[in-house]
Amino acid sequence: MKSSVIVEVKDLVKKYDKKKVVKGISFQVKTGEIFGILGPNGAGKTTTLEMIESMRTIDSGTVILDGKNVAEKPEEVKHVIGVQLQSSAFMENLNLTELLNMFSSFYGQRQKPHKLLEDVQLTSKAKSMVKTLSGGQKQRFSIA
Repeated sequence: MKSSVIVEVKDLVKKYDKKKVVKGISFQVKTGEIFGILGPNGAGKTTTLEMIESMRTIDSGTVILDGKNVAEKPEEVKHVIGVQLQSSAFMENLNLTELLNMFSSFYGQRQKPHKLLEDVQLTSKAKSMVKTLSGGQKQRFSIA
């Protein structure tokens, strides 16, 4: 039976030159758990998330995401993880459908934009530009 741990971080370290910016952090996140990383500017929060997402190399330690070792299988990890930032910047001259088609092409996948927009209750905005969306609609679109 599969473990209920979806994210496991063990002794994670990241250095820039000789300065350690992530200093051996360890934690687990269980399926369905809401988890936050808090700390002052420069504490390594963003760097930690970037290593979990396989966007930044890990100097030492391990990250297991849904049973996959991030360092060993970064492409598999990129297909199962998404990140919602506080704000996002989208190309303003494309509508939502065009943006979803563009983003899916980055991953070599064909997605059905209508289905993705339906999942976040934005089907009526399929031909709208991002700049016309409310703040909440922009957040939902980022999830799509």
